[in-house]
Amino acid sequence: MILALAAAEKNTKIAMEKNNQFNLIVIGAGPGGYNAAVKAAQNGLSVAVVESASVGGVCLNWGCIPTKALLKSVQAMHYASSGADYGFTADNIKPDIDKIFSRSREVSATMSKGIDFLFKKNNVNVINGLAVLTADKQIDVTDDDGNSVVYSADNIIIATGSRPASLPFAQIDADKIWCYRQALMPPFFPRSMAIIGSGAIGTEFAFFYRSLGVEVTIIEFMDRVLPIEDNDVCAQVSRNLRKIGINVMTSSAVQSVEKGNLCKLVVKTKKGEEIIEAEVVLSAVGVIPNTDALGLEKLGVKTERGKITVDSNYQSSVAGVYAVGDVIATPALAHVASAEAEACVDAILGKEVHSINYGSIPGCTYISPEVASAGMREREAIEKGIDYKVSRYQFSANGKATAAGERDGFVKVISDTVSGKLLGVHMVGANVSEMIAGMVMALNAGLTLEQLAHSIFPHPTMSEAICDACK
Repeated sequence: MILALAAAEKNTKIAMEKNNQFNLIVIGAGPGGYNAAVKAAQNGLSVAVVESASVGGVCLNWGCIPTKALLKSVQAMHYASSGADYGFTADNIKPDIDKIFSRSREVSATMSKGIDFLFKKNNVNVINGLAVLTADKQIDVTDDDGNSVVYSADNIIIATGSRPASLPFAQIDADKIWCYRQALMPPFFPRSMAIIGSGAIGTEFAFFYRSLGVEVTIIEFMDRVLPIEDNDVCAQVSRNLRKIGINVMTSSAVQSVEKGNLCKLVVKTKKGEEIIEAEVVLSAVGVIPNTDALGLEKLGVKTERGKITVDSNYQSSVAGVYAVGDVIATPALAHVASAEAEACVDAILGKEVHSINYGSIPGCTYISPEVASAGMREREAIEKGIDYKVSRYQFSANGKATAAGERDGFVKVISDTVSGKLLGVHMVGANVSEMIAGMVMALNAGLTLEQLAHSIFPHPTMSEAICDACK
């Protein structure tokens, strides 16, 4: 009986797919899209994914993964160059620029193939082309040759991600003004670079290119680099960037960019106007959600500032149309999109939806030393009038950090003075991007400093610094 039902269900799915009908169509195959598609297919739904480029989205192809490959290359080069500090000698250390960039692309291709494999394994149909919502639960997909096909589904998830933003006077042209795509596959290797914006993207590329000998200037409108982080973290990062020779300009606004052999940037600072010259300009001023070409207005899907309005189940104003990731007003991070996708599919399946605690979302910046944080910033606690205290521990006092030659940085813990509950954790140091996961669990579990202080951390590890900070 069970086998007969399974066979009937399979035949129904095959018949639907032949008629371009699915239980679920996901538009976009980035972290939000591919996680939604695979989970839905594993739960018995007939699923199609529409993607206009390579599966894996920006994260796997042009963001998280290839940038980490580049940064790993310069980290390896740094260790080799610092051999004398560790008791060995390495001669003639020099970067192979072409190999560094080609390795990054190979890493991306490997991960993208992994998503292809997951789709095939779970019978997810991949449709190549650009999707437009044309009617209730219908989309029109146009391929590269201009051919279009109409598909329909019981439910649609929009996971189309975002693209780089440009300043009005510094439009990205892939020649003199770059975005992250050109920085990952440069048309030429520059001798100097001006980076507008010091978020994670701008800061990581500044560190990478400076490590390869490029003269780098970071120009940041806010009064600190990595402005979303806590002030003392920002100060530490600023010192670290300056230490390796990066020109850091905060409280500075680019007024104009004149392109030529060298780009001339007019920058307004507290001391007046300053001229910065660089061979290329990297625009790292944020991203724009990819919602403007989806036909949302025609269908009546509500948006605010380009972002789709959704409810707690990630359903838009139109029943059966959902959205996750960079296209909604939540943190534009790959791991957030993945979590939202899984919650969204649970809602579609009629399962219990585990709500995401957006107050404990971790964020990491993969410079050296790394930056990682989760939970409340000190400035947020002040704004909310919370009675809080700060506990810190320097990695310079940590045995493993000293043995590894990675003594730079600290762990900062923010807690509620009354209840003792952990409110936020902020770290600068080697491998802190790996350490922050445990602190996310602690925040979600509502643990107190006392509970963490009485937990036994392994010795010697850098994670001990968390326990020591709590003590």
